[in-house]
Amino acid sequence: MALVRPFVFQIVGYHNSGKTTFLQSLLLELKRKGFRTVTIKHHGHGGKPDIVEDSDSARHVSAGAQASLVEGGGRIILQSEQVEWSLGEKLEFMSGFQPDFMIIEGHKYEGYPKVVFIRNQEDMKLLRQLTNIQLVLYEENAPEGFHYKSFHRNEQIAVEWLVDYLTAQLNT
Repeated sequence: MALVRPFVFQIVGYHNSGKTTFLQSLLLELKRKGFRTVTIKHHGHGGKPDIVEDSDSARHVSAGAQASLVEGGGRIILQSEQVEWSLGEKLEFMSGFQPDFMIIEGHKYEGYPKVVFIRNQEDMKLLRQLTNIQLVLYEENAPEGFHYKSFHRNEQIAVEWLVDYLTAQLNT
């Protein structure tokens, strides 16, 4: 049986729905099980993500470098300026780390398998708009009228279920 790596998966939902907190638990569990995982976070708050403006690498980019990479003690920090990065370009770049899993936080309308976070009744529209939903994590009430596996977003079994799901995808 051929292993398919990396497996790309999405964690999506509206702002303040619990995505990052859940993702931290998921990453800890995947690491504990020996998997290599990279993440891609879509900065959906408008504008550019914060950088340390007075760092040498930021000054390099400001002066015209397309990208600047800083390494020290095993940590790499990359800063790059481009008009827009497609999700495909981000995935291609991160594949160089040879991960088992690539987890995208955001880009909700892409077609990769995904877990959807639902805060309240108003967010239920996502379940009609999005494709390839594998799991729904809710804050207030379990979604009714939909046939998705679902858990409360704070239940540990949600992390366990998703780890089992992801692991199974490597053996397809």
